[in-house]
Amino acid sequence: MSGSSADGLPFPRRGWAILTLGLGLAMAVLTGSLANLALPTISRELGVSAAESIWVANAYQLAVTMTLLPLASLGEKLGYRRVYLWGLVLFTAASGACALAETMPALVAARVLQGFGAAGVMSVNTALIRFIYPSSQLGRGVGYNALIGGTTSALGPSIASVILAVADWHMLFAVNLPLGVLAWLIGRRVLPDNPTADHQKFDTASAALNGAFFGLLVLGIDGLGHGQGAFFIGLELSGAAVVGVALVWRQLSQRNPLLPVDLLMRPVFALSIAASTFSFVAQSMAFTALPFFLVVELHRSQTETGLLMTPWSAAMAVTALFAGRLSDRFSPALMGGLGQAVLCTGLVALALLPAAPPAWMPFWLAFVGPAILCGIGFGLFNSPNNRTIMASAPRARSGGASGMQATSRLLGQTIGAALVAMMFNIFPAGGTALVLIVAACFSAAAGVASLFRPRTA
Repeated sequence: MSGSSADGLPFPRRGWAILTLGLGLAMAVLTGSLANLALPTISRELGVSAAESIWVANAYQLAVTMTLLPLASLGEKLGYRRVYLWGLVLFTAASGACALAETMPALVAARVLQGFGAAGVMSVNTALIRFIYPSSQLGRGVGYNALIGGTTSALGPSIASVILAVADWHMLFAVNLPLGVLAWLIGRRVLPDNPTADHQKFDTASAALNGAFFGLLVLGIDGLGHGQGAFFIGLELSGAAVVGVALVWRQLSQRNPLLPVDLLMRPVFALSIAASTFSFVAQSMAFTALPFFLVVELHRSQTETGLLMTPWSAAMAVTALFAGRLSDRFSPALMGGLGQAVLCTGLVALALLPAAPPAWMPFWLAFVGPAILCGIGFGLFNSPNNRTIMASAPRARSGGASGMQATSRLLGQTIGAALVAMMFNIFPAGGTALVLIVAACFSAAAGVASLFRPRTA
């Protein structure tokens, strides 16, 4: 039943296909954050230092970031459906290996494999939406995708807390097994095929350069945030620059380049990717800093902190769903600019929030109002922006567009978290307000990029 469709799938197959994509994306995004909360427990039970346990998170992040674009390119040659389903198989099997791991080397190795599988899922996720939904409803499909990705990312810590309250850390990985099998069983019957007219061989050299570039870049950015020695940071970032130049030079001679320089030469695509990266930097900075502000500076409990952050996630999820549909009718550039204006306003309001609001205003009300503004703003921006990224690429280059969209999200989150760590090291007391102001500046930059791109896509 794989089949292909010139312009979307019929009902009810379309609904089952979106369910499959949602399950895969939710697992890939959640797994990235679930393990982070369990790092202290993993460190203690496996008898390793806190610094060594960080590799449980870093191994996954590096594996995903280094292979997103190569797997997206492979999808253009072999089919997005095939890459997605094999990604699900590898991710699910690696999740089982993580759940059974009893030593740090075994766990880190399984996390690398899990990252490769997650990259297979995320790299072609948005590309498949283009073949599931009619072109006139692309924004609606992207809206569902943004709803799932944004919600699961934001709720990851809360879900991890619930699981860890009733089971040990192995269960964080074991829960993926039934979900992965279910997604694969449905997906193999309902996901569409896509034309694969390009018979060029897979560019192994470009894939290696791409992996080295993003690996060194992420390590350098992460080192900046965690106080790594200046020599090693300089070495990593300099190496990334050299490899990056070689990568771009090689791509310029390719017909369908792995790093989609052909798409990045289109102003609407390049500005949309820039806006996406800046926006995820802003949200990542806020999501990383606000829990510290609430727990450490205001002495709120973990439970209360989770409840206070929930309205942001809820507002983002609901808005993203409707914004996707609206972007099929109204200018995504204007919607994105408006969304960033709202997000920027919410971030500034949170930065100016006093530790003790006036007696007539409960703290939760003073915090939740700006948090909801932030959620609405991000949701209003993200779906239309993702729609523009996909619509501005030729149909045959959907894989490259999808891979760049996922890469911009991961890079934005990595940069945001690193900036927070670096600023907290420089300003150990009361640095949250400054973090939120810097986040608002990134949001403003995303809004400018959104407004100034062409509006024809």
